[in-house]
Formats: sequence, structure tokens, C-alpha cells
Amino acid sequence: MSDTDLYVPLAEGDLALEPLAERHRVGLRAACAQDAEIWEIYPFSYAGDNFNPQFDALLRSQPVRRPYAIHHAGTVVGMTAWIEHGAPGWSIEIGNTYIAPSMRGTGFNDRLKRLMLDHAFACGLERVGFKVDVLNTRSQAAVRKIGGVQEGVLRRERRTWTGRVRDTVQFSILRSEWEARQS
Repeated sequence: MSDTDLYVPLAEGDLALEPLAERHRVGLRAACAQDAEIWEIYPFSYAGDNFNPQFDALLRSQPVRRPYAIHHAGTVVGMTAWIEHGAPGWSIEIGNTYIAPSMRGTGFNDRLKRLMLDHAFACGLERVGFKVDVLNTRSQAAVRKIGGVQEGVLRRERRTWTGRVRDTVQFSILRSEWEARQS
């Protein structure tokens, strides 16, 4: 498996993932502005004046982080990324995910993660990880819903943009677990 196999446009119906590019800046800024409060529990803020520097950093983050713009029916509604995690060609993390409030609770995130997981395992990966702020119970529930197994809590794992020291819940899904859920 190579990065070029993994980091490609993905689509299913009205859901599409495109490698993040400058053309997504305006749409992603508008999506991120829809929930100013959520950024308090994210490691970085994409709200207001923080958006452009964070967007620029995300564009420069490759190959460690391979970001996507998430589209619903042609409109940018968020972002997500493949993040290096574990042995290359064996394990990857899905993270840096934000979805506009209008799409939450609709099953859209489930479809998004299924699309990414199907693709990761089709590319030969054996493990997909997720890291979620201990305060972000909604995201923890979403990861559990798709079959994520909690492996533990990384205590004092990072300092967020607000200065808060974050504990991070680590989850994973193994290829064998994913295949068993699909049959």
C-alpha cells in the first residue's frame, strides 16, 4: 500500500471527500463558523481569526496528515484526515474531523467513516485508530457506534489551543473486526 493508493478522492452518493486544496478555503471557513463553541474541545481552533492560519497549516501538513474537504451534495460541510499512526502500510488514524451541525445526527458521519474504513482496509491496512478528547462524548459515541474499541486513555496527552491539558481516548478498529461487522 502506498500513500497514493490511500489519499485519493472518495465518494458515495451525495457524500464526497476531496484532498484539501486552496479551492476549499471559503467553503470550509463557512462550515467551521457554524459551531463556534465546538472548538473549545478541539486541539486547534478553526473559528474566526484562527481559521486561515490553521487552514494553511493543514495544507502544509502532508505527508503526516492528509486532509480532505467533506462535501454533501456539492457543498463543503467539514473536514477529515488520514494521520500517520503506527507502522506505514499497516496502521493509520482518522482524525481532524469536523462536520457542520446541520449534518450531525443524520447518519452522515456514519456514512463518512464507513467510506473511509472500507477504503483503508481495501488498501491493505490492518488497523485504523481514532483519538478523541475525553470531553467529546458525542465523538466517542460515534466511534463506538461504528465498531471502535476503546484501548485506553492517554493521560495529559496534549495541550490544546486554549491551554487546557487534554486527556485523549484511544480507539481502534482492526481489519478482522470490520470484516466481521460487514458480514
